Amino acid sequence: MSGVSQCEVGVEDIDLRLDRWFQRHYDGLSHGRLQKLLRTGQVRVDGKRAKGSSRLRLGQVIRIPPLDAERTRSGLNQTVCEDDCSFVKNLVLFKDESVFALNKPSGLAVQGGSGTKRHLDGLLAGLVSAGMDRPKLVHRLDKDTSGVLLVARSVRVAEHLGKQFQRSDIRKQYWALVAGVPSPRQGEIDLPLIKAGRRGQERVLVDERNGKHATTRYAVIECAARKCSWLVLFPETGRTHQLRAHLAAIGHPIIGDGKYGGEKAFLDGVDIARRMHLHARRIEFLHPTKAHEFSVTAPLTDHMLASWEFFELDGNIAIEDPFSGK
Repeated sequence: MSGVSQCEVGVEDIDLRLDRWFQRHYDGLSHGRLQKLLRTGQVRVDGKRAKGSSRLRLGQVIRIPPLDAERTRSGLNQTVCEDDCSFVKNLVLFKDESVFALNKPSGLAVQGGSGTKRHLDGLLAGLVSAGMDRPKLVHRLDKDTSGVLLVARSVRVAEHLGKQFQRSDIRKQYWALVAGVPSPRQGEIDLPLIKAGRRGQERVLVDERNGKHATTRYAVIECAARKCSWLVLFPETGRTHQLRAHLAAIGHPIIGDGKYGGEKAFLDGVDIARRMHLHARRIEFLHPTKAHEFSVTAPLTDHMLASWEFFELDGNIAIEDPFSGK
């Protein structure tokens, strides 16, 4: 059939429901029409009929009927305006023939969704010359979390890095400002997590019976009059909102995270930004083509840097993993 296309599932779409995949890539397509396309077999996965609830796996091929009118963004040769090209290029911390490492700003979504028209994934074509394949996301950060984000230049590199993420071989270090001072000052949060709530209003909750295993190691670096403390965090697993849910669960929510911390996430009488204070500070991984360990560090975003200065915290110090010998 003329206009039929094929799309291979990339790392950024692993475990995504098929109907959510279409919402992400063709958000002009109505739910009713998608269901009709599925029922009539016009949409297929690896040549077979599929349900909207089917979970996608890396490398599967989705058959897509003609949907040009519904498509709002394209995976290849996407046009990015000059201002957006300049914006996304200014985020680059490191680049080579295989990867880009970006310093994602707080407030910018990584991918599109309901009501989200401007997102990092839609700007990635601005990193390469016209006609080249758009770089591939290999992991995500929350919209309000800043810091290091890896982007692959090719599908092969995306698959290589994706496998490292799946095996938890990639080591991530986060910095956070949290309410109060955790006790003990160095420890492990091992609480299973589960998603709950309606679409668009999902929250991640601790659920000892039905939750998925989730572990976060933390250490207090400095305190500010016991009002708040600077934590370094090492997630051992990569659950959605893991750090936010874990810290709220132990009574020390991230400053600015009203969704999980409520009023406790905002400090009375303190003149700092009422924004999320969570930053992906450093990432270490096996370089996909050079076969050696590589790391990238991201400077603090402006509102966090201002808070570090307000509390006289030394944000220039290098922090090693206190758990590396365990």
